Amino acid sequence: MRAHGTILAVCLWSFYVWNLATPGLRDRNGNLKGTDFLHLYTLGSLAVAHRGTDLYDMHAQAALAAQRVPEAAGIRYLPLYPPQVSIIFAPLAHLSYGWALILWWSASAAVYALCCYSVWRACPNLRDHGGLVALLAVAYPAFFHLIAWGQTSAAALACFTLMFFLLRDRREFLAGVVLGCLIFKPQLGLAAAILYLCTGAWKTLLGAALSAAAQLSVGVLYYGMEPLRQWVRVLRNVQAVLPLLEPKLYQTHSLRTFWSMLVPWPAFSFGLYIASAALILGLTIACWKRSHALPLSLRYSALLLASVLVAPHLTVYDLVILAPAFILLGERLIGQPIARSTWWMGTLLYLVYMLPLLGPFTRWTHVQLSVVAMAATLYLIWSISRGGGSAEGSARNA
Repeated sequence: MRAHGTILAVCLWSFYVWNLATPGLRDRNGNLKGTDFLHLYTLGSLAVAHRGTDLYDMHAQAALAAQRVPEAAGIRYLPLYPPQVSIIFAPLAHLSYGWALILWWSASAAVYALCCYSVWRACPNLRDHGGLVALLAVAYPAFFHLIAWGQTSAAALACFTLMFFLLRDRREFLAGVVLGCLIFKPQLGLAAAILYLCTGAWKTLLGAALSAAAQLSVGVLYYGMEPLRQWVRVLRNVQAVLPLLEPKLYQTHSLRTFWSMLVPWPAFSFGLYIASAALILGLTIACWKRSHALPLSLRYSALLLASVLVAPHLTVYDLVILAPAFILLGERLIGQPIARSTWWMGTLLYLVYMLPLLGPFTRWTHVQLSVVAMAATLYLIWSISRGGGSAEGSARNA
């Protein structure tokens, strides 16, 4: 693992640094440095100018982006973030694009590092493997894509990490408050919301509802009601603009796009997505209802996997939310005697970690293997819960 992690980290990051080592804001491939951060920077610029009516106008945003960043001329993004997100990025919009991007990269990397460190500190079996955990965290392909795309998924990772510690301390209401913060990426909170609804975790759901409402209220107080209404309308009609949202399906890693790439008939593929998502949620709910047989580390890892698989839209950078699952499941593997189940778990974790690198090959194979590996890992956790959590039982069920 140390050798593979070193090779992967050196290859990914040396290539990326070489790709960025150009004058100006375009990299060697001709792409704007930071890519998706341009959209966030533009939203912040709209917030500074108090232009709430343009938050969901692609043409107005493209014109503003070209005005603020001349190298971005011709680039368009589909606006899907709720109104309050633009307010968060308003301070960065006061800086030049280059300095704002550097600051955003630094903040994202710091949040990612803090989340990984916090979970590692909670895993006593991994205390002697801190260097290896740090190396694999740096080499994680999803973290590489998070930085390369300039995306917001580090904030989602922070929410899921904090939720784990709050649930561990039995502070269900506060865990719900943190869950509600995911309203800026609501697709990532879908599985958790359904799980808590089906398990009757009403305090958690109440905290999530209040938190989401409070966050949306910030946008209403700043812009008025109209931008919020526009956001709701955009979400209702999102299926019609999915080709704009997902121009590179091979970079997506959820059940919906798994079936879309595999089955050419949209209605049939969507039906398969609903059926498989229901199965994944059923397994996750079953794991949580067997809390006597399954520790929180395994149940929460199952939730993280389900959050990725069930999400209607999930791009490769969103896979950073699985970082706590790798650490928590690695902790269990080291603490368990050698058995068939531990071999399977280690193998599947390796595949879930590495297979996103093969995403581009999906253009020809039409099978996103990372989704298969994640579903198999969740099934294995469910099998362990049926065996009462013992190594022997999990070996039988593996």
